[in-house]
Amino acid sequence: MFDFDKWQEIFSTLKKNKLRTFLTSFSVAWGILMLIILLGAGNGLQNAVMRNFDSNAKNAVWISGGKTSVGHKGLSKDRDVTLTNNDYEVIRDQIAGIDNISPQFNIWGGTQVTFENELGNFTVQCVLPSHQPIEGSKILSGRYLNKIDIKQRRKVVVVGEEVQKALFKEIDPVGKYIHVNGIPFKVIGVYADGGGSSWQNRRVVLPFSAAQRIFNGGVRVSTIGITTGDASVEESKKIEEKIRKKLAAIHSFDAEDKSALNIHNTLDSYEQTQKVFNGIKLFIWFIGIGTIIAGIVGVSNIMLIVVKERTREIGVRKSIGATPYSVVSLVISEAVFITTVAGYVGLVIGVAIMEVIDFMVDQSIANAPATTDAGGQPILFLNPNADIGIAIGATLLLIISGAIAGMIPAIRASKIKPIEALRYE
Repeated sequence: MFDFDKWQEIFSTLKKNKLRTFLTSFSVAWGILMLIILLGAGNGLQNAVMRNFDSNAKNAVWISGGKTSVGHKGLSKDRDVTLTNNDYEVIRDQIAGIDNISPQFNIWGGTQVTFENELGNFTVQCVLPSHQPIEGSKILSGRYLNKIDIKQRRKVVVVGEEVQKALFKEIDPVGKYIHVNGIPFKVIGVYADGGGSSWQNRRVVLPFSAAQRIFNGGVRVSTIGITTGDASVEESKKIEEKIRKKLAAIHSFDAEDKSALNIHNTLDSYEQTQKVFNGIKLFIWFIGIGTIIAGIVGVSNIMLIVVKERTREIGVRKSIGATPYSVVSLVISEAVFITTVAGYVGLVIGVAIMEVIDFMVDQSIANAPATTDAGGQPILFLNPNADIGIAIGATLLLIISGAIAGMIPAIRASKIKPIEALRYE
C-alpha cells in the first residue's frame, strides 16, 4: 500500500535541502547522460563503418594481380602478375567452396559516356551476371546482365543510379541507348550499390565477353571476385591459400610472396572490425558505468549525511514504536527516488541530444555535394542512437543502484538505539 505520509516526509526533506538534492541528482543524471551519449556515438561510428561492408557480400574475396617481391626459379623479382581468363577458369573449375565467381575487366576513368546532349566520364566495369551477388548491387529498374547477354556478346549496359541522375535526369533510361567512347549500348537496367551514394554508383556495367572484344581487353582480367558461401573465416582463408598456390604455379611466383597477389578477404575484415567495435563498446560501458557509480557513491554519501543529521529524529521514531523496517524503508525510498528521477532526466536529455545529432548527420549526408570521382562525401557517422533495450537496462540499473546506495545508511539508521539518539548533539 502506498504510504502517503512517508512520501510527504521525503519530499519535505528534499525541499529543505534544495542545493544538496540538486547536486546529488546532477551527478546521477550526468552519469546516465554520458553513458547514453557514449553508446550512441559508438553505434554511430559502427553503423558508418559497417555500411561500407553493405557495398559487397560479407563473404567476398577479391583477387587482383600484384608485383613479385622475390625471385623464383631463376626469374627476377619486381615482375607484374597479370590475371587472365584462364586464371578465372582455373579458380572456377578447380577450387572447391566457391558459390559465386566473376572476372572483372575495368576501364578506369576518362571513359566518355553520352546520352543525347548529356556527357560524363564514368568507370566502365565489365563483369558476368554472377558479379551482382558478390558486389551486393540492387536493381532499381529493368534487369541485370544474364547468361544470354554473355553468350551472345550483347551490347547492353546496366548503369548506376548516379549515372542515371547525371545523364538522364528525370527520364527512364531503360530501353534508351548511350554511347561509351562513341560505341552505342542499350540500357537494360539501373542498379544501386549497397554502400549508398558513392563511387560504386557511378559505374557503367557491361557484359564481360563483349567488353573484352570491343575495348581490346584481350584476355586480361583486372579482378576476380568470389563468394565463399557459409564458410567460416578459417575456411575462407584456406580457400584463399589454395587460390594463391594455384595462381603461383601458373604465373611462376613464390606462393609465400604475398605481394604477388592482392587478396582482400571481406569476411576476415568484417569479423576483425566487429571485434574492434565490441572492444570499443566494452570500453564505453566501463567508462559509462564508472561515471554512474561515481554518482551512486555520491548518493550514498549524501544519505549517510542525512542519517547523521536526523539521528535524534530517528531515535524519537524508534522510541515511540517505529520498526527497523520503517526506518530502512524511509532511507532507501529517498535514495531510490533521487536516482530514478535524476537518471530518467539524464536518459531523456541523452536520447534527445542523440536524436538532434542524428538529424544533423542525416541532413549533412542529404546535402553533401557529389564529386566526379567519389560520388559523395564519405560517411563517418550514421544513426548514432542508443537502442530502447539499453535505455531500459540503464534505467533498471539506476533503480537497483539507488537501492544499494541507500542500503548502507539505511542499515546504519536502523541500528541507532533510541536512548543514544536522544542524547545525540
